[in-house]
Amino acid sequence: MSDFSQNDGKGGAWAARPFEYTARDTLFSALTAAVARFGRHGRGQWEDMKPARYSYGDLLKITLALGRLCQKVTQPGEHVGVLMPNMTATVGLLIGLSAYGRVPCMMNYTAGTDGMQNACHAAGIKTIITSREFLKKANIESEVSALDQVSVIFLEDLRPRFSLADKLWLMGFALWFPERAVPRGDPEAPAVVLFTSGSEGKAKGVVLSHRALLANVAQILASVRIDRNDAIFNCLPIFHSLGLTAGTLLPMVSGARLMLYVSPLHFKVIPELLREKGSTILFGTSTFLHHYAQHGRPEDFRNLRFVVAGAEKLAEPVRKVWQEQFGIEIMEGYGATEAAPVISVNLPDAKCQGSVGRLLPGIEARVIPVPGINEGGELHVRGPNIMSGYYRYDAPRRLEPPHSAAGAGWHNTGDVVNVDAQGYVHIAGRLKRFAKVAGEMISLEVVENIARAVSAEAMHAATCVADVSRGESIILFTTDSDLTREQLTSAARGMGYPEIAVPRKIKVVESLPLLGTGKVDYMALKQFGTA
Repeated sequence: MSDFSQNDGKGGAWAARPFEYTARDTLFSALTAAVARFGRHGRGQWEDMKPARYSYGDLLKITLALGRLCQKVTQPGEHVGVLMPNMTATVGLLIGLSAYGRVPCMMNYTAGTDGMQNACHAAGIKTIITSREFLKKANIESEVSALDQVSVIFLEDLRPRFSLADKLWLMGFALWFPERAVPRGDPEAPAVVLFTSGSEGKAKGVVLSHRALLANVAQILASVRIDRNDAIFNCLPIFHSLGLTAGTLLPMVSGARLMLYVSPLHFKVIPELLREKGSTILFGTSTFLHHYAQHGRPEDFRNLRFVVAGAEKLAEPVRKVWQEQFGIEIMEGYGATEAAPVISVNLPDAKCQGSVGRLLPGIEARVIPVPGINEGGELHVRGPNIMSGYYRYDAPRRLEPPHSAAGAGWHNTGDVVNVDAQGYVHIAGRLKRFAKVAGEMISLEVVENIARAVSAEAMHAATCVADVSRGESIILFTTDSDLTREQLTSAARGMGYPEIAVPRKIKVVESLPLLGTGKVDYMALKQFGTA
C-alpha cells in the first residue's frame, strides 16, 4: 500500500507512491479491451433481475445497438438524461451514448420531480431516455410526467427504429470492428455527469471524464486484488458514484462476475441473493449493512471476502455485529463523487480501525487548518481521478473546474480530517456538519457516536438550528423512544467528550429519512427541526 510523508502538519501535503496510469482511453475502449482479454462468449459474466445472463460479447452488442439507436434521437455533444435502474442495458446505454459523443447524465430517480428538474436545469438536459416498464414498476410515472421543458424518450419506442440496415451494420461490421464503428474517443471528454446527493443543499452536476473514471478503477486495482475469481454484488444505484465506478466499471475491467440488483433497500432479499450468487465482494453504506446484518444469516455471507463501507461513516455497532456474528471485518473507505469516487480505503493487510484507510495511489492530499478546530483541518485532494468540474444550478452547463485554497486542480472535500504518522486518514466530520455552540465547534458525528454508544440498535442523526443564546443548538433524531439526555451525558463523560456535545433536544422518529444513495437526508431533518 502507499507510503505517506508528513512534511509540516499545518497545511502540508501527504503524497502517495507514484501512480502509473495504465487505464484505456475511454469507457468504450475499456469495454472492447475487456472483450479481447476475457473473450466474447465465456460464462455468463453479468446478471440482473432478468432471466438472461450476459457475456462480454452480449454487453458489447447491447452497447453498440443502443448507441446507434440514441444517435437517431440526440445530437453530438448533447447532455442526455438516463433514467434507468441497475440493469445490464443501462450500462450499455451509458457507454453507448458516450461512445457516440453524447454525455449521459445519470438521473437520481429517488429525488422526486423537483430534484430531477434541478438536475436537468444544471446540466442543460433537454432529453431523458427511460423505460415505461421501469417508470411503472418504480411508481414514478407522475414525477417524470411533471418535468418541464424536457422530452422523454422511451426505449420501448426506440426498438422498432432499429432497421434492417442497422442489424446488418451491427452483425456484419460493428461487432467485429467495434473501434472503427464509433467515432474516435477523447479521454478528457465528459464520460458521465453524476449529481451530488443534495443532502446539504441543491445538487450539483459533477462532470467526470473517461480519464477520471478509469484512473479510479486502476487506482483500486493497484491496491487490492480483484479478478475473474470474484463475484461482485452491486445494489448501489448506478447514478451513485460508488455504484458506477466500483460496482460496475471495476468488474467490467477486472473480469469479475457482476450481479446488478435494482435496490439496496430490499433488506431481506439481498442476503439470500448474496448466498445464491456466491458473491465475494459487496459495497454498501453503514446504514444498508446494518439492515443486511439484521436480516441475514451466517451462511448468507459465507463467500464474502471483501465488504467495503462508504458514503457515510461506518457505525461501530455495525462493524462489531459483522465481525462477531459473521466473522467479517468491514473495510471502511472514503470518497467523494468529485473524485470518481474512491479516495482512500482500508485493506485486509493495511488497515487501521477508526480510520478510512490510506490514500489510493496517485492521490495527493493537503490538510488546511480551520479556525476554531484545533486538531486536523479541511482535506483537499488532487489526482488523475478528480472531476473536470461542476455544473451548478445558478450557472447551468458552465463548467467550473476544480479549484480550492490549495490551488487549481485541487478539490476541497469539505471534510475535517487528521492524517496520522502512518498515513491513515481519520475523518472528524464534514465542516458543514459542525455546530458552533457557545463559541465551540462541535462535530455532529461525535453527537451521533455518543447516541450509538448508549443505543447501538437504534438509528440516530444529529442536526443543529439557530439559537439566540448559544449560537446554535443541537437536535438529535432517534428511533429509540427511551433515549434520555441523562444517558447521553453519562456516555459523553465516559468517552471523554464535553457536556456541550450533548444535544439540547431529542426527537423520536419512526425512521430516518434516507436519500437514494443511502445517506441520511439531513436537509429533511433540518426542516423537521425547525418545524
